[in-house]
Amino acid sequence: MKMSTPEQSIERASPRRLWMATAAALGAAVVLLVTAILPSEYGIDPTGIGGALGLTALTAQAGRTLEITDVLGGNQDVRTVEIPDFGEPVPLPNPGINQQEAAAPQSRTVTVTIPAEQGTEIKTVLREGKVILYSWSIDRGDIYSDFHGHDPEVSADFWVRYHEHQQGSGGNGSLVAPFGGEHGWYWLNYNEFPVTVTLTVSGYYDDIIDYGIF
Repeated sequence: MKMSTPEQSIERASPRRLWMATAAALGAAVVLLVTAILPSEYGIDPTGIGGALGLTALTAQAGRTLEITDVLGGNQDVRTVEIPDFGEPVPLPNPGINQQEAAAPQSRTVTVTIPAEQGTEIKTVLREGKVILYSWSIDRGDIYSDFHGHDPEVSADFWVRYHEHQQGSGGNGSLVAPFGGEHGWYWLNYNEFPVTVTLTVSGYYDDIIDYGIF
């Protein structure tokens, strides 16, 4: 009796079968692209299947955008432009860096005592492009601070961070509001003793909101 070897028992794939397998794999990839990837990633749904499966909603949620104006930019190349006639100023691409105000800037100092292992939040209410100068310090130890801003009218989960400090005893700086809304500080006292924060804000803000201890 003649026995077959392993090499003889393996059927070799013909070129036709290889081509059919490749075509089938390519077809499946095209179907997946059209019905799933394009609707979910790019919002393109030529077949309507993506909408029926709820995939286009993923694109709508991920694609929320908010344009933030660069209120300080635009003048970085002002030294390289053509100089006008004698006595005439070089025009500023962004003249908004100077803002005339009807009243003098406000200045206000807020003091708050944060109990051990608790936090507080104080926000300045600013219109877009308005500026503040600030300085804050604590009476002892170090605390966590997060300087950030958000616009309550846009979304509850929209906010931007200007500066985060894992531990520190104070901070000084300025802010030109990139959008209208609330801009300020969250402080967390991770110590086993209370600390007192003293914040001084000067500038063109509309209000200062103290959200209390939490």
